[in-house]
Amino acid sequence: MKKAVVYCLCAGLLCPAAFAELSRVSVKGNQFVAADGKPIVFRGLDTSDPEKLQRNGKWNRDYFAAAKSWGANIVRFPVHPAAWRIKEKDSYIQLLDQGVGWAGELGLYVIIDWHSMGNLCSELFAPGYSELYPPELYDTTKKETLQFWSTMARHYAGNNTVAFFELFNEPALGGKLGDCTWAQWKEIMEEVIAAIRANGGTAVPLVAGFNYGYDLTPVTNAPIKAEGIGYVSHPYPMKRKAPWEEQWTKDWGFVADKYPVFATEVGFCSADDKKAHIPVIGDESYGDALTSYCAKKGISYSAWCFDPHWGPTLIEDWSFTPTRQGKYFKKALSTPQP
Repeated sequence: MKKAVVYCLCAGLLCPAAFAELSRVSVKGNQFVAADGKPIVFRGLDTSDPEKLQRNGKWNRDYFAAAKSWGANIVRFPVHPAAWRIKEKDSYIQLLDQGVGWAGELGLYVIIDWHSMGNLCSELFAPGYSELYPPELYDTTKKETLQFWSTMARHYAGNNTVAFFELFNEPALGGKLGDCTWAQWKEIMEEVIAAIRANGGTAVPLVAGFNYGYDLTPVTNAPIKAEGIGYVSHPYPMKRKAPWEEQWTKDWGFVADKYPVFATEVGFCSADDKKAHIPVIGDESYGDALTSYCAKKGISYSAWCFDPHWGPTLIEDWSFTPTRQGKYFKKALSTPQP
């Protein structure tokens, strides 16, 4: 017998509690909603690549239980194209199935993210950086991207735990990465969404902005031509100078007035942190501004990265000892918002 869906009150809205059967997430106006139409605001954690976690011996239920204990109600799986090819499709899907199963048991929703960084128009990509992966970490093609999402759509059709498909992690254009207009990018994203829907996909598609997933200003005049989707921004601290709020509203936050927005990567570290790099250098003042801004506008967010190796890191070790930013977000995730 199916267990009833249970909710707990969080941030003045409804957040999923731990239960066996998660409610399907969909879009209503500018909100993500449960099957009963009540809004859900997500606060979560970004994992590292499932293939990497398996290599480290950490792709297990304990990992997800730790995420849950921090107060997360969603986890984001970044699937790198290189890892998808190295592991091979069937083996990688087995990894995803394990993670989705553990997440669902613990009442955590899942975002599956095609974690490329670059330009599908020119098929030029940023160089890789992660251990044991080739330099072509992010390299993919439009064909492979469509095949990946068609596979995900068929495989997870009707699976309520897999709430979101993040279609492309960080569009990065210009210079060595080549040019692409929003009209061109919009057409590709609409084609991907159509492929997902044609293959029975029930997860909500998420579309990222330009400037490495930050800038959603083109949505003003040319929104994606598809119903039931959300938009993504990655508002790391160095994307703009403090004070951030007014600039965030101009760059991406305005979209939340009409469509649901999910900041699927946020986070910070100090300049002397060994994982410090542009654009993540910041401190708790950024965290306060971001969490307050998201709470005020009903924007969901997920912090990068629940791994001691990929910066900005949330944990120092596999005992899940929080780093400086980890302490901040662990408190933020577990504290009801006003």
